[in-house]
Amino acid sequence: MDAALLHAIGTEIERATGHSLGACEARPVGGGCIHEAYVLVAFTPYFVKVNAMAKAGLFDAEMDALRALAATGAIRVPRPVTIGRHGDRSFLVLEHVAMGLSGASSWETFGAQLAAMHRHLSPDRSYGWHCANYIGVTPQPNAASRDWLIFWREQRLGFQLKLAGEQGVRFTGAERLLERLPLFFEGYAPEPSLLHGDLWSGNASFTDDGVPIIYDPASYHGDRECDLAFTELFGSFPAAFYEAYDQSWPRHRNWPMRRDLYNLYHVLNHFHLFGGGYRSQAQQMIHELNRLVS
Repeated sequence: MDAALLHAIGTEIERATGHSLGACEARPVGGGCIHEAYVLVAFTPYFVKVNAMAKAGLFDAEMDALRALAATGAIRVPRPVTIGRHGDRSFLVLEHVAMGLSGASSWETFGAQLAAMHRHLSPDRSYGWHCANYIGVTPQPNAASRDWLIFWREQRLGFQLKLAGEQGVRFTGAERLLERLPLFFEGYAPEPSLLHGDLWSGNASFTDDGVPIIYDPASYHGDRECDLAFTELFGSFPAAFYEAYDQSWPRHRNWPMRRDLYNLYHVLNHFHLFGGGYRSQAQQMIHELNRLVS
C-alpha cells in the first residue's frame, strides 16, 4: 500500500472514531479473490479492504449489510468502522478480529445464533432489500416483493439466466423449471428472514475465544433455507451446527427438495464469474430439479 493511501485511510479512521491512530503499518494478507486486504497494525489494529474506485459500491453494500446483521445482536460480525475514497482507490475499514479454532460446542452455538438472526423479519413482510447490492461482484437486484416465488423466479434465477444468455449460453430446461417453481412450495410459505446471503465456509469462522463470526454478506430478506442450503454446496458444516439450528427453529419437512433450487442461484453466479465446470454443474442441477417435480 502506498504512503498516500495509507495516510488517507488513517485520516478517515481518526475522523470516524475520534481517536488518534498513531504510528501504523499496513501488512498485506491473502485469502480473498476480489479485494486487496491488509491488517493495519497500530495501537488499535484494523482490517482494511482496498479496490479500484469503480468497485466502491461493493464496500457501500457490505457496510450496509454488516450494520443490519450487527443490529440484530444475534450473531457476531466484524464491526464496520468507515469507508472512503482516495484518488482512484476505494476502501472499507473493519475492526480486526483474531480468529481461532472451533469445537463442537462452537458449532452448536453458531447454529442457534443463525436461527436467532433469521427470526429478524422484514418490517413490512416483503422479500428483498432496500437497495440492490452484490453477490460477489455480480449485481444482485432486490426490489421488494410480497411473493417469494415471484422474487426467486425473477430476481434470482431469472436474473442469472439472463446474464448467462448475454454470454450466449442457454440452459436446457431452464424455462420449464421456472414454470414449475410453484411445485417446490406446495404447503410452504417462507418467512422474510434477514439473510447473510452468501453463507459458506469461506465467509464464517470463529474468534480466538470460540465465538462464531460471519462476514462478507450479500444480505436481503428471504427464505432462511437459502442460507442453510449454501452451507452445504461446497462441503457441509458439521452436524452439530444443523442439529442446533433445528432445535432452535426446525426447518420445514420438505426443505431438502428446495436445497438445489436455492443453490442453483449460486452455481449460476459462479458460472457467470468463473465459467468452467459450473456450466455443466448448473445444467445437471436444472435437469435434476425438473425430474424432481415431473
